[in-house]
Amino acid sequence: MILAAHSRGPADVRFFDAFAHAIGQVGPLRIYEHPMPRLPVYNHPPLASWMLLGMDELKQLGMSFGTLIRTPACLADFVSALLIFEILRRRRSTGMAMACSIGCALSPVLFATSGYHGNTDSVAIMFVIAAAYLLVDRKSPLAAGLAAALSISVKFIPIVAIPALLVAAARAGRPVLNRFCAGLGALLLLIWGPVLATVPGPLREKVLEYEGGRARLWGFVRFADLLGMSDGFIATIHGDGHFVFVLLCAVAGIWLAWVRPAHPASAVALSMTLLLLLSTASAVQYLAWPVVGLFVFGLWEGVSFGVVVGVVTVAVYSGASAVRWNATALTFAAAGWLILAAGIATGVRRVLAAPPVSPARTPLPVVQPRAEKPSAPASTVN
Repeated sequence: MILAAHSRGPADVRFFDAFAHAIGQVGPLRIYEHPMPRLPVYNHPPLASWMLLGMDELKQLGMSFGTLIRTPACLADFVSALLIFEILRRRRSTGMAMACSIGCALSPVLFATSGYHGNTDSVAIMFVIAAAYLLVDRKSPLAAGLAAALSISVKFIPIVAIPALLVAAARAGRPVLNRFCAGLGALLLLIWGPVLATVPGPLREKVLEYEGGRARLWGFVRFADLLGMSDGFIATIHGDGHFVFVLLCAVAGIWLAWVRPAHPASAVALSMTLLLLLSTASAVQYLAWPVVGLFVFGLWEGVSFGVVVGVVTVAVYSGASAVRWNATALTFAAAGWLILAAGIATGVRRVLAAPPVSPARTPLPVVQPRAEKPSAPASTVN
């Protein structure tokens, strides 16, 4: 929060400021068809539009927009750290839960992406992890469905984890699945319904079908470029080919939720970590996607990624532009990709080693009936 209040931030802060101003003029529904020729594509879901509308109103009262746009992400990281503690203390030791929670709170990647960059990625991830926690740990499927709806209404990336939550809810029994779907469906209808009814075409084009940037900075695209693969192949995986990777992320989460339904947070973590591992898009704020999930998997998975990829964020934000990565950033990004792959492998192995307890069969505390006091003998009538 201190960094957010005392730094200008990258160009995205000014882009969001312009988006908020435009929303203040045309409203959160028409923004998807509103021409903004000097700005990037407005690819944010409807709830983000309402959030920006509120921030524009607060800006008119004299508040700094740079602080406003980064505050939700900073607060979301704090809540995510608390959720990590609550999730892990039920499955591992309290000490390990505390260490992973603190590690997440102090992750250099989150300091850079939330405190300096400013975006909605951390908010979306916080909501989807909260959905997993509410579903099994708190046994509140209706609230879990609401949290899941909020996650994809802030940013669409957690859509890969929603199928895993549905499977975990189904494994817990039909009543749980019904309540989860009721919360999910009702809130999605409330948030997305007006936009779908007003501007369905621009919403589909700019949000639902958004493919990300075409830079060759991260993961498969970066390695393909280094290996000298053809521009046509890279264009294919940048284009329609990226849907295959998205499908793999969703299927992996479904599989883990099916075999370990008592660990929905781990299934969500698998989908979200794979999303960056297999991502064909390159943007520095995307590096925040797997941080919470890696700490759900374990301490060293999260710490190693945070330290190595933290160097990438420092190198990028120290440069002239967040879309131009120097040699240091590219080298550490390649190392971070390998660490991410190793962290996913060790994390999934740890989850599979846990006992396969079904959430529907989790024993409830037995309440002993209170012993009744013996009744007083009836008085004898003389």
